[in-house]
Amino acid sequence: MSDAADDANDDAIEDARRLFAGPVAFLKSAPELRFLPDADVPEVAFAGRSNVGKSSLLNALTNRNALARTSNTPGRTQELNFFDVGEPLRMRLVDMPGYGFAKAPKDMVRKWRYLVNDYLRGRQVLKRTLVLIDARHGIKDVDREILKMLDDAAVSYRVVLTKADKIKASELAEVTARTIEEARTRPAAHPDLLVTSSEKGMGMAELRAAVIENIG
Repeated sequence: MSDAADDANDDAIEDARRLFAGPVAFLKSAPELRFLPDADVPEVAFAGRSNVGKSSLLNALTNRNALARTSNTPGRTQELNFFDVGEPLRMRLVDMPGYGFAKAPKDMVRKWRYLVNDYLRGRQVLKRTLVLIDARHGIKDVDREILKMLDDAAVSYRVVLTKADKIKASELAEVTARTIEEARTRPAAHPDLLVTSSEKGMGMAELRAAVIENIG
């Protein structure tokens, strides 16, 4: 990477650090599209399997202990949760319902799927979706379903590995390479992925920069 590119990357990381060091607040939950907030600022959405560590990642991203609810019961988030970032308001984070939780009732799973699909396909202010993948497992078929849906809808997304501290370095290198290889075959995916650990803080600075990369 050139010195100019290094400087630009450092600037993006610092800009993101300042933004998330400022006000971040829960706005509302939307169980249906008609409850969405006004589409007046850019949005970045977080998607992932029910036990991928999405709430923990959002808390680490924003340096808050309890911004997003965490639970030992996967699948508790059943709505689109919106968080305002910045004062004046600069963007919103969107915590989407987890997918792939086998014990959830089928009608609830169907409702989640419609809500997520309709939001992703129709939200004009959605700038990017971050798809969280558990580093211990890599991309599973249930993840491929949402990746295909994003590809088909031409919704830009980036893959983020979570819980990277839970496996050996050699295993992490292997799953990272495998995930990059698959992501680069997908038309709407960012060619590079992010490797994170909410518990250890790994990759948080780069994740914050990636969140604000497309919001202008």
